[in-house]
Amino acid sequence: MKKEKIEHSKPLVDLLHGETEASETEGISRRTALKMMGVGGASAMMGMSPSLQAEETAGTKSDKKAKIVVVGAGAGGIMALARLRSALPNAEITIIAPNEKHIYQPGQVFVAAGLYTFDDIVKENKAFIPDDVRWIKDEVATFDPDHNKVTTRAGEEVVYDAMVVGTGMVYHYDRIKGLKEEDIGKNGISSVYLNDMEKGTADGGDITWEWFQALKEASASGKKPRAIYTDPDTPVKCGGAPQKILYLSADHLKKEGLAGDFIYATAKDKLFGIPEIEASLTEVQSQYDTITNKFRHNLVAIDTAKKIATFEETYEVKGEYDEDLEEYDMIEEKRMVEMSYDFIHIVPPMGPPKALADSPLGWQKGSAKGYLEVDQFTLQHRRYPNVFGIGDVCGIPLGKTGGSARHHGPIVVSNLVSQLENTPLKEKFDGYTVCPLKTEYGKIIMAEFNYKGLAPTVTFLDPAEPRFIWWAFDLYQLKPMYWYLMLRGWF
Repeated sequence: MKKEKIEHSKPLVDLLHGETEASETEGISRRTALKMMGVGGASAMMGMSPSLQAEETAGTKSDKKAKIVVVGAGAGGIMALARLRSALPNAEITIIAPNEKHIYQPGQVFVAAGLYTFDDIVKENKAFIPDDVRWIKDEVATFDPDHNKVTTRAGEEVVYDAMVVGTGMVYHYDRIKGLKEEDIGKNGISSVYLNDMEKGTADGGDITWEWFQALKEASASGKKPRAIYTDPDTPVKCGGAPQKILYLSADHLKKEGLAGDFIYATAKDKLFGIPEIEASLTEVQSQYDTITNKFRHNLVAIDTAKKIATFEETYEVKGEYDEDLEEYDMIEEKRMVEMSYDFIHIVPPMGPPKALADSPLGWQKGSAKGYLEVDQFTLQHRRYPNVFGIGDVCGIPLGKTGGSARHHGPIVVSNLVSQLENTPLKEKFDGYTVCPLKTEYGKIIMAEFNYKGLAPTVTFLDPAEPRFIWWAFDLYQLKPMYWYLMLRGWF
């Protein structure tokens, strides 16, 4: 099926300073980029003004001739690289990453919704890796922090004085019994997350857009198709994405006067961890045709031919009565639950790369096992002080979003410089996480929160209310800001 962009709320393009063609903007100055996008107002939405950014950069510098290694060239790795070059002009910087393409991963949901194409969300990574940086196009196979070195798959050893780990997470479709990656896009199965960062492909968005269309056609034929949306029992990139696909696909049908039987099956016990946001999402669900929430349901197996998904449900039963507490002990039990479906959108289990999980750098126990063991405030490794983390790979309570990685950047670089200069680490990450929850075509709940709870940047707006302004910002301004400011360390 040939993809054509649909044009919900398109007139706003004439009101906002949208992204120009790449050929016109490559190599532009920071000042030009800011003017192009009207970032004076937009910067406030991102929690930092351009002037503050300039002061921050000016105050984080060192003349040290250190060897710095950055592992990973996704959002976190590239943001760290750009800032490190500015902060350490005499350093010898190496980046290790195999991906020659850079994918704007938040845009995959807009591809799924028919509003972007793949070409809108991909660029060459060489545009963000300067010539004075050594680029090893390979993956790290072994981390050896006891000897301050890493070894690539090809066997090359790279030593460092300080290292920033920004590998991101990997997907584990194989942990769902009966599912192979090649099943996605067939027999009613989709997954917006499907991509191959090393090859620079991101088929999940287009597959899910075709899935939207097939769901609509099935509903238009007179039946009420059952669509299941899964959310696994692991941390995921942008934890709100499973619900974004649910609401956008439901709205895609609703706008045509069509209906479906929608099931949201999540391993979590609620829609969202922030009470105000959860209450708003509950109201959002009431606006659609049947949405049934299946909490504490984790997808463990699938029969792709028979279209049956098997979930492990965790539930509680009454145990013995405690006379002292005057209540029953609650015992947690599990059972398998089968659900038939016509369509299913699968969010895969995710985790840290094996090389990291098997190394001394990963957490050795607990729910964060295998993720980079960094302090949740300084983002410095808890046992190897010359190692820092950025982005999704960090084993911290919050922060697995692109917006979090942007906030990690200045903190990581400032603290790394302090470590090299043997001065106290002053910068602290407050847990800032942002999740633009797309509740329909044209409205977003901009859920911003940190370790303490809700943390809206624009304080005079109710952060739990779906708004057109956030939709407009996310669809039209955030992508060019990402390409031309964030990845260049300017914002």
